[in-house]
Amino acid sequence: MTAPMVLLPVFVLVGLTFFLLFMTASARTRSLTSGEVKFKDIALGKNWPDRAAQIGNSFNNQFQLPVLFYVLVAIALPLRHADLVFVLLSWVFVVTRFAHAGVFITSNNVKRRFYAWFAGVLVLLAMWLYFAIRILF
Repeated sequence: MTAPMVLLPVFVLVGLTFFLLFMTASARTRSLTSGEVKFKDIALGKNWPDRAAQIGNSFNNQFQLPVLFYVLVAIALPLRHADLVFVLLSWVFVVTRFAHAGVFITSNNVKRRFYAWFAGVLVLLAMWLYFAIRILF
């Protein structure tokens, strides 16, 4: 696989992270300018109104499970172990992250959010196992 093919899912996932960052900033700014919350109320990062906290939590979640994805791609690419299966699994993982974030910032249905998250966990686990097997054998 070419580097652009391997990296495109990474770029898309980074794009999602920046999108959520800007949504978080916008929601927090609206909360402050509307007077819904005061600076002293949020000085330690707590007490955001529900909507701002919901979006902010979705943004923060992009620095949990996806970190293992970024590390895997960073290792697999220079070792030339990112084949078609790896790239397809990467795209499936990215789709699960979009599903997770989509549920998180809309209905925030915890059951659906968990299913999207767990699907991502399983895909990422499969990617790591596939990579490990290819490296070790």
